[in-house]
Amino acid sequence: MREGKFLQTNIEKWKSIQENGAAGPDELATQFTELVNDLGYAKTFYPKSQVTIYLNGLASSKYLSIYSNKKEETSRLRRFFVTELPLVVRKHHQMLFYSLLVFVVFALIAVFSSAQDQEFVRGVLGSQYVDMTEENIAKGDPFGVYKQEGELYMFLAIALNNIRVAFNMFVAGFFAGVGTVYMLFKNGVMLGSFQYFFFAKGLGWESILVIWIHGALEISAIVIAGGAGLVIGRSLLFPGTYTHLQSLRMGVKDGLKIMIGLVPVFMCAAFFEGYITRHTGMPVWLSLFILIGSFTFIGWYFIYYPIRLAKKIQLENQV
Repeated sequence: MREGKFLQTNIEKWKSIQENGAAGPDELATQFTELVNDLGYAKTFYPKSQVTIYLNGLASSKYLSIYSNKKEETSRLRRFFVTELPLVVRKHHQMLFYSLLVFVVFALIAVFSSAQDQEFVRGVLGSQYVDMTEENIAKGDPFGVYKQEGELYMFLAIALNNIRVAFNMFVAGFFAGVGTVYMLFKNGVMLGSFQYFFFAKGLGWESILVIWIHGALEISAIVIAGGAGLVIGRSLLFPGTYTHLQSLRMGVKDGLKIMIGLVPVFMCAAFFEGYITRHTGMPVWLSLFILIGSFTFIGWYFIYYPIRLAKKIQLENQV
């Protein structure tokens, strides 16, 4: 059967399954079986087609529905973090990669610009911050800014600020993703200038050991939030086989799941910044343990585990 004929024959059925759902467990099982059969046919004859990609996503969503209706149902919160969120992240890995790419490129541009023009750092970070940090360096405490407030106040203030910035970056995606790119640009330039400043002062290694204790989680979460904003932008610009409204709804839903999943990451980063980073004299091994552990968690939960879970579900769908 030609792909066009296959699509024409089944598209109304697929739309009905997607939009109307199932009246009960038996109907849900029937829908899932039909989708798996159609998916198997599509993978055999049209392996690289958009139809195959569409059916794979639809079958996966039905699998999740069956999973959520098992008698041995686990808690909603656990299911969200163990299954739903990783699958959404896997679905949008491309947007997360683009967010990382944009952020890194602008950070490197800022490093290059700072090296060419010493006033560039002041223009980005502000003269007040630069002067204060230079005074702290002269006093022998270059990272004294992290000790100015009490632990609890810093924890709460930083957590709220980072969550606010991240959600602004997410909402900026409604401007066709341009707003999100602009915020990635701002944050990337700030990080590049900030890091160059300490390297220029001969404090590069020390800044990594101190600042990246919380920065590993904080910056990673900012980049992922940028990816969530780009998800909205793509849903607006490239609706595919859906209407713009349907595409936007799915984009917002997926983006919100990613943002909700980032809240614990921001809270943990704020805890590190409020309670741990201020101890600038901690052993190097402990700093490295926290830093490497943080990046390892981000890499495992947001890259490796989603890929592994998606492959596992795909194999189960083929059985």
